[in-house]
Amino acid sequence: MLLFLLLLLSSTDDSQAQRISGQQKGGSCVCAVNSSMWSFPAVKYDAVLQQVKSCEDSVNNLQTRVELSNQHLPDIQAQVEKLTARLQPYQYLNDKGLYSALSLRLLGQELGQLETDISSIHTAKNNAQTQKLTREVGKLRRDVQRMHTSDTINMETVKNKLRYLKNSAESCRSIPKDFTSKYTQCYKGLMTNISNPVVTKISPYGKSYISGSWGKQAQQDSQGERDSYWVQPLVNSHAWGTTVRLYSNYEDFMASTNHRDFSFASSYSHTNAIEGPNAVLYGEALYYHCYRSADVCRYNLTDKSVKRVTLPGTGVGFYNKFPYCYYDCRAYSDVDLEADETGLWAIYATLGNHGNLVVSRLAWDGEAFNVTQTWETRLFKKAVSNAFMVCGVLYATRYVNEYHEEVFYAFDTATGREDNLLALPLEKVATGVASLSYNPTDRQIYMYNDGYLLAYQAEF
Repeated sequence: MLLFLLLLLSSTDDSQAQRISGQQKGGSCVCAVNSSMWSFPAVKYDAVLQQVKSCEDSVNNLQTRVELSNQHLPDIQAQVEKLTARLQPYQYLNDKGLYSALSLRLLGQELGQLETDISSIHTAKNNAQTQKLTREVGKLRRDVQRMHTSDTINMETVKNKLRYLKNSAESCRSIPKDFTSKYTQCYKGLMTNISNPVVTKISPYGKSYISGSWGKQAQQDSQGERDSYWVQPLVNSHAWGTTVRLYSNYEDFMASTNHRDFSFASSYSHTNAIEGPNAVLYGEALYYHCYRSADVCRYNLTDKSVKRVTLPGTGVGFYNKFPYCYYDCRAYSDVDLEADETGLWAIYATLGNHGNLVVSRLAWDGEAFNVTQTWETRLFKKAVSNAFMVCGVLYATRYVNEYHEEVFYAFDTATGREDNLLALPLEKVATGVASLSYNPTDRQIYMYNDGYLLAYQAEF
């Protein structure tokens, strides 16, 4: 007699009960059961186990990345907040399609000061040029008034016009009466060529001091240091210095003998220490950029006194804010002191002029140290490898290759005009140019070239 047993065993495939037939033998029910269908799925288990392990590894990796992100998040957030704060003043102008950070209120203030200056110059001179300036500033005032009620005038255009008028007003100021007879080369136009190096010498401090400045005393009528040569190295981190070395004549300089060392600060962090290259010896005083400030220092070689003047402008760059760059930035070269036939100059950049070059004329009358005139250019300072002044004209250079620079730009303070089509080659012996300055007494250009001292003849 056949017995049917219902085995309540689950199949791995369909999870259904199986019906099995059997026979009774010796008082027992005997049936044949195929147990392979209920065997443990080891292969599938291993596959699932591998997936679980892989998932755990992915989760652990993700957790590590999240932890790293959390560590960097405060820094990123701080940077975003800083950038947001810096861009906030520009947002309205950007929404309105304007292209300048100068607000209408500040624009009006600048224009008001310009109107006062031009009126003063016109009262003193009353010539065709001052009459033209008066008419132009009046037109600009009407344009600004229209800007208060409409957005049809591009603020960048007005700002460029304002810069042009300010430069023109500065150029109208007095020029020495004997300037033409004393400096005839200045009326031949821009420089036409620069010679190959006429002097090549390693700094007396050695090639390891790659930043500094040097040259010949630059004041035409100076008596005390008339023929002196000088070297000013930046011996602390190629950024700061406290001394200047003088040689009484060219022969002593070339032989590195009979020198005099002058110290103008007790430490590299002293308020009177020098910051950056580009100093100049003018008469019996060394002019240089004062430590971590917007000031120019004047160190008197005779009585060892230091006088200061603060450079004009909104946000004058210092402490590596606007150094010379182009190929590679020269650390702390924010403020550049220069001399030419017209006197002393400071070349720098300001936030107010969007990091573009600014030129200010300096004056020392025997008692007071002042800034007398200022011009703004449209040339970004960090796009320039160095600059110098000749006959009241600003010349800027750019990197060409390891052995050549090029004078590519000129800005004439007498006319306010720019020329960016120059291509005057300048040979060098090393890559970096720490300082570049012109000397009106011999019409030579002096370069501090990574520890090498080079001089060139300027040709007109």
